[in-house]
Amino acid sequence: MSIRIIFLVLISSFIPLSQASELVYTPVNPNFGGNPLNTSHLFAGANAINDYKAPKDDSLFEEESALDRLTSSLESRLISQLLADVGNGNTGQLVTDDFVLNIVDDSGALLIQIIDKETGESSEIQVSGLTPD
Repeated sequence: MSIRIIFLVLISSFIPLSQASELVYTPVNPNFGGNPLNTSHLFAGANAINDYKAPKDDSLFEEESALDRLTSSLESRLISQLLADVGNGNTGQLVTDDFVLNIVDDSGALLIQIIDKETGESSEIQVSGLTPD
């Protein structure tokens, strides 16, 4: 019986020493207010489980050749000039490798017809109410 009494006395002596407090959440990730020193550890862990491999096909990022850029620039310039000429009452046609562009000034309404040379599909754009300057 004396062992029980000693045990109870020991337990009762520790009870007043234990204290409880509120639980406070502290984030781990520095982006959400955590310790900035955790950055390298979190980054290393993310890289360790990352199984993404970049595609080896470099054709996705082929750079346009100087000749292709020049051709594209000239086509844009010719289309721009053709549209400017329509404003002066002229009509015109532009033929490229890929399409045929017909521009007609139809008594104040601008009609643009685009024909795909490969498929034969055509599209028309009509803008009404244009007046020449």
